[in-house]
Amino acid sequence: MKVVLLGTGGPRPDPRRNASTTLIRCGEENILFDAGRGVVVQLVKAGVPLTALNPVFITHHHFDHIGDLYDLMLATWLAGRKGPLKIYGPSETTRIVNALITQVYDKDIYWRDKGEPTLGGWPPLEVQDILPGPVVDTGRWRVRAELVNHGDGLGMPASFMPRWTCLGYRFEAEGKTVAISGDTIPCAGLDRLAEGADVLVQCCYLASEEINNEHFRRLAQHTMACAADVGRIATRAGVKTLVLTHHKTRTDQSMLDRIAEEVSRDFSGRLIMGEDLTEIDV
Repeated sequence: MKVVLLGTGGPRPDPRRNASTTLIRCGEENILFDAGRGVVVQLVKAGVPLTALNPVFITHHHFDHIGDLYDLMLATWLAGRKGPLKIYGPSETTRIVNALITQVYDKDIYWRDKGEPTLGGWPPLEVQDILPGPVVDTGRWRVRAELVNHGDGLGMPASFMPRWTCLGYRFEAEGKTVAISGDTIPCAGLDRLAEGADVLVQCCYLASEEINNEHFRRLAQHTMACAADVGRIATRAGVKTLVLTHHKTRTDQSMLDRIAEEVSRDFSGRLIMGEDLTEIDV
């Protein structure tokens, strides 16, 4: 079993990093978490047959996590996918997918479906809005979701918050566990995901010295875990390998080095500073 970091950046364009997306390769199966900027090209670079990708788990609906979801749906079809692509995500994932295929790219689908019959017709999608708890158990691997806290304290209107569900995922197979934090600050859901994990893929946006204005202070408090948090999270949970991802756009390596130093004060296990296409054996 391997974890492949297809993208380790965030919403702002970064020539070094695609948007945060993680792949787990379990035998011949390829299970995707999020579908951010560049995901299809990164899958090809990683040597993953697009027809062997299934299913997809979405953490939340920020565009850096779903921006290339349609590219994924179409590209797997063009590569020869015949069966359904299964997509799981928080509330309104089904609405988003339906809008993409019926209102945004419906002409594209119709043109290829009718004009290129060798493709075999538009294959189905199976989309499911999920709640925290067990999501999939194939007998070979299983996935559980937990609610995580991503911006819950920002003072959004009460009418909006029921629509804003953010999930992390816990993947178990071959006696091993991989936890995918999603975007979150420290919270009970993240602790449950990470407990005893062999690998925790954890968002880590800023070094402490970068938290130097009100915007970043609010971000570190309410939106994204930073270097002062993540070592403690991993140590408390008994994580063996901590992988840091979802990096801020930077022009040099110095702050990544500072993050590694800061996290290592609280975590003595294996620490990996994620780069695009990093592979981690579980």
